[in-house]
Parts: sequence; C-alpha cells; structure tokens
Amino acid sequence: MNNPRLTTLCRRHHAVLLSNDEQVISIAIVGAPPKELMDSLRFMTQKRIDIECWDQPRMDQHRHTSQDTHLPAAHVDTGNVVELLNQTFQQALQQRASDIHFEPGDAVLRVRLRVDGVLHPLPDFSPTLSGPLIARLKVLGNLDIAERRLPQDGQFSVDIAGRNVSFRIATLPCRGGEKVVLRLLHQVKQALDVTALGMNASQLQTFHQALNQPQGLMLVTGPTGSGKTVTLYSALQARNRPEINLCSVEDPVEIPLDGINQTQINTRAGLTFQNVLRAMLRQDPDVVMVGEIRDTETAEIAIKAAQTGHLVLSTLHTNSTTETLIRLQQMGVARWMISSALLLVIAQRLVRRLCPHCREQDGDYDALPVTLWPGVLPHWRAKGCDRCYHGYHGRIALFEVLAITPSLKQAIVSGANPEEVEQLARASGMTTLFEHGCEAVAQGQTTVEELLRVLGVPHGE
Repeated sequence: MNNPRLTTLCRRHHAVLLSNDEQVISIAIVGAPPKELMDSLRFMTQKRIDIECWDQPRMDQHRHTSQDTHLPAAHVDTGNVVELLNQTFQQALQQRASDIHFEPGDAVLRVRLRVDGVLHPLPDFSPTLSGPLIARLKVLGNLDIAERRLPQDGQFSVDIAGRNVSFRIATLPCRGGEKVVLRLLHQVKQALDVTALGMNASQLQTFHQALNQPQGLMLVTGPTGSGKTVTLYSALQARNRPEINLCSVEDPVEIPLDGINQTQINTRAGLTFQNVLRAMLRQDPDVVMVGEIRDTETAEIAIKAAQTGHLVLSTLHTNSTTETLIRLQQMGVARWMISSALLLVIAQRLVRRLCPHCREQDGDYDALPVTLWPGVLPHWRAKGCDRCYHGYHGRIALFEVLAITPSLKQAIVSGANPEEVEQLARASGMTTLFEHGCEAVAQGQTTVEELLRVLGVPHGE
C-alpha cells in the first residue's frame, strides 16, 4: 500500500519504508530509530512497526540501486491536492482529532492535528502546495478564493470512507500566506447524559436540582474546547420531554437533536443572538439555550427571560465560577439582576485520560502543598502502548459547580469580591476544579502533570 507521506517521513530520518500493509509497517534504518520517527509513525498509522537494522554499506547500496526512492517526494510535491486532503481527513478521523491546522511557511506547509487537546505534527507538505490546497479548502467552505487579506469562516461536509463528516473552516492571513484551521463537528461519541459527564455525586445532585427548576439562569464557563457544548446538550436532553418546549439559538448548531427547536444565527442576514432570542421568547418556550453570551444586550435578554418564567442555559468565557459573577457585572448587568436570576454556575476543563492498559504507578507525588490537597496522590507514568498515544486515550472533564445559595445571593448584591464568594462556596461544600482533578488522579484517570498543564497551580497557593 503506497503512502508517499510515510515514505517522505522515513527519508527525512534516513530510513527506508520496506512495506506497508493493513497491520504492519516495515522500515530499515542504520542504528537505533529516532524517537521522533517512531512517534510519528505510530501517530500516523497505529500499526505494528517492524524494524530492520542495516549497516551503512547496505543502506548506501539500496539508495544507489533503488530507482523509485525519490519518486514519492515528487508525488507529494505535485500530487493531487484532493487526494492529499482526503488522506489528511482520514488520518484526523482515525486519530480522533478535533482540529486540523494548515500553516504555510517559506520552506514547508506545516500540518498539525489536535488530539486530546494537544497539537501533534504530521509530515510537512511542500510549500508549493500551499496555494492550491488552501484554495481547495476555500472552495469546500464556499469562501471567496480571491480574498486573501481578510479572515473568513464557513462550514462544509465531505464523505470520508463512507461517513459524512462536517467541518468548520476559519482562515487567517499570516506572514506565510493564509493559515487555515478546520474544526471537526459532530464528533461527540459519548452519550448526552448528565450522569456520563464525569461529575462527582455531590456535583451531580446540585446540577440536577438546578436543572429541574422552572426558571432561572444556568451558566457553563470555560475556555474554548473545554467541553461546554456537551454539558449544555446533556442538560437539554435531560429536559427533553413531549410536554416541554425546548428552543436553542446557536452559532453553529453543532449537534442536531430531535425534540429541540434549534436555530442557527446568520449575522450577514441580520439574524443575531439578540434578534433570535427576542423572537424565541414569543414562541412559548419552557427551556431556552443560548449558545454563548457575548455582549451586554444578550446577557440582559437572557437574564430577563430567566426572571420571567423560563429556564435559560448558556455559556460564558471565564476561568472559574466566581469570576463569572464579576464578568457579568463588567458586561453592565446589575448585581441585583444577577442575584435574582442566577441558579448555578459550572466551570469545566478537559484533561487527557490515562490509558488503562499501560499506565504504571511510580510511587507517590508529594510536591503539592497540603493547602491544595491534604492527602497523598499516586504518581502515574504514562507509558504508551499500541492502544493509545503517548500513554493517553481520550479526555475526561473536571468540574466546579457553584450553586447560588441565599447567602451567595446576598454576597452578590453587596458586591463581594471573587475571593469572598469562593470562601462562602467552599464553606457550603463546593469542590474546586483543582480538587476534582486531584480526585481523578487518585482514581488513576489522569496524572498530576496533566492537571498542572491544564489548570496550573491555583492562585494564592
């Protein structure tokens, strides 16, 4: 099975691709194979790798006699752009990638996949492919090919190995040309069930109590790519019954759900979050989901809806539950409105899940101060095997669930700072993001190193 990118990768590391079938790749190399080569091969194929150790004379003889050694490079340089893109799409699906980055430079066109939140490079393309490849992506996304000075975004769907896959495309002018990032949509494989999100028992109980209220505002916060969408859809699915009218306004509609009236905004046509939300409130809704609160006007409409008999769910980009209260005030929402409408704030992050097949405990991790975690945590080693990548497979969610109790309502109205709010919340039993992460480490689901990579060390510790 000919694969020019594998051949190019091997040649870059002074190796030779001998064979490539459905289960095994065979390569030849002088001396020990570089770690970067082995990691890239495992990442690209997930196949068993057989290695033949040759001496230098044999390698020189092979290169001298082989007439097709340089043909794959020519194929990659001048090959079919559609075929190369299809190979990249297939690889992204195989590796469970969430994003594909195409980054043009002077010497190469760099391609990287984001897998489990971490970027991993694929073999580079020739820089001569930058123009036609990016043009092809623009055609797929129905973008303006002639416009190279301004960012553009859109969506498209393609059939990959008999499976329809949707992408969100975003372009950005940069020094080397135009960078393109593709986000793979409809890749949610977990059940949209609140019990499957990963909350502990106390957090889940608090979530259920708020979700079953007839009115109020529930906010899910965190950076882009932290799993907020799955949490929102799981909450909607929990209330998805024939006697309840559920409506959502989204940009875009990421997961089509039966039983929910989903509206996608179209700013070019004047269909904004605010316009749709106002119209939606005249549709006799019981539960309203707003994809994201981006400005003061949307925030005020959502809060007024929550005060007038609707359960409203939305997202906000903040780092913690307590910072959300300050962010709403900075957007111009009055403290009394926040206090009266807000039911619950959830902050979340995603960390890579340890592979259960190859993880190893290497003593205990004792570098955390007792103020962060009073007990002893196991020190896990992400060893790596043929069922995972670098010792991890998939991700798990960490949560911080803040219920707005009467004492917290009073603190909000009186203008308490985030530290005071957090003290009140922790006194009422709230588990912080870092504490929930430590629980996951104790259960062997992730490592302290991964926890610190995503969360850092909490301030003031």
